[in-house]
Amino acid sequence: MDLFILAMLFAVGVNALRLIAQRKRIALLGSYLGKYQIEKLMETLTDGYLRALGEQDSARREQIWQLLETTEASLAQQFTAFVGDFAKVSSEQTRVSQFALAFPFAEQLFPSASFDARKLFAIHAKGLAAAAQNERQLSPRDKAFTMMAELFLMQHSCHWFCKSKAVASARLVLRHQTAHEQVVKSVAPDTQQAYRALTGA
Repeated sequence: MDLFILAMLFAVGVNALRLIAQRKRIALLGSYLGKYQIEKLMETLTDGYLRALGEQDSARREQIWQLLETTEASLAQQFTAFVGDFAKVSSEQTRVSQFALAFPFAEQLFPSASFDARKLFAIHAKGLAAAAQNERQLSPRDKAFTMMAELFLMQHSCHWFCKSKAVASARLVLRHQTAHEQVVKSVAPDTQQAYRALTGA
């Protein structure tokens, strides 16, 4: 019985430390993202893409695509600015564990199994900018799918930083009915290559 009680106390203690660490990360990321309208712009783009893809009139559909270009550029610019701000955070605060589940001090105990979120967000900034500028000369439809994949993966990274990879992947499925691996395969090749090299995902 004594061992059971000790195990329970240990589990409670570990969980408490995990929650404290996650709250700190959420507050840290929120203090930087709160300066921007990235989430609102992402929602505007998502709704706009769905509206354009469902529009039967070609002239009206083209008009929607053109209007969305301004939103795409604004979102890419704002995320790039966020990355510049977040780069000032110390590396001790931005390490992310590659393990699927979060546990206290994982980044310190297993530094080789972690990566720097600042570098990850920089990859997303570059991918979003390239998608917004349509560097690959995609059709409006394919450009929209690529931009959405870039946005979903960026959102996954934010959740990974705040919680864990497992939680981020679960939220991706819950919110967008899309698996993490499918999103990784759907982003631009440059983003995918840099993302896999950094995260090991």
